Amino acid sequence: MPQYIRDFVVKDCIPELNCSLVFSGLPSSVAGEVESLFAQAGYPVLSNSKNHRMDEDVPLLVPEINHEHLQLLAVQKRKQNYGKGYIITNPNCTTMAMVLALAPLHQEFGLEKVHVVTMQAISGAGYPGVAGLDIIDNVIPYIEGEEEKVEIEPRKILGKFRDEKIILADFSVSAHCHRVNVSDGHLEAVSVALRHHPTLEQLIESLQSYSSLPQELDLPSAPRRPVVYVEGHDRPQPRLDRDAEKGMATVVGRIRACNIFDYKFDVLGHNTIRGAAGAAILNAELLVARGILKPH
Repeated sequence: MPQYIRDFVVKDCIPELNCSLVFSGLPSSVAGEVESLFAQAGYPVLSNSKNHRMDEDVPLLVPEINHEHLQLLAVQKRKQNYGKGYIITNPNCTTMAMVLALAPLHQEFGLEKVHVVTMQAISGAGYPGVAGLDIIDNVIPYIEGEEEKVEIEPRKILGKFRDEKIILADFSVSAHCHRVNVSDGHLEAVSVALRHHPTLEQLIESLQSYSSLPQELDLPSAPRRPVVYVEGHDRPQPRLDRDAEKGMATVVGRIRACNIFDYKFDVLGHNTIRGAAGAAILNAELLVARGILKPH
């Protein structure tokens, strides 16, 4: 056990904590009810669990993309009678890596169709993860519930706040999800059909120049470049690129024309940093910067 954590006290998961907010990384079997109890008791809840992501009144927040979705909090508090409490979620780790690359393309050219094949690190399975004899010398072409999340979450993240709810973005996603023998870093092969047809140079420029509110506010955990473009026919690679911007950026490479769609490329994201804890921390930093979350 690390020295810094040895004096921490493990408490029951009930809303009797002396803190300004709670971070939830609970298993989905219990997260939904526990998070609701904390919100009802007046705690801001920043969740990495899947249970409330697609709730109509819960922001599925990626600060670079949809900070305006925080307008849902007033709706949520009223509908759920939460008082000072609320729930904010961050996306599935695979969605997070992909949606940061999709956002500038949707903003500039309009997404129509997305096809993605994922190669997901074993750390994404949590502890103790995947049995060694299952993953060594193997690829597992199934991760329970993963494809459904990857196919619907980007549409909510890239949707618009209107009439007190999120109108899902008008594009479709098809996903094939695989577990591979890599420690950290989800690699994704993405193909996109666009409503407007940029040149290769225009598409790369849209990715490289992408910046948003967290960069303007200079939030402590925000990557300077949310999307990092790497050249080379064999990049990105997990071992070489997953720690870009301290693991908080999406890395994109191998951009080329697609014979079926418009373009295809590879996307890499650090699943346990930007895909999990780092995303929740960045969400909290945005809330503080916006004056929504005030330490007591």
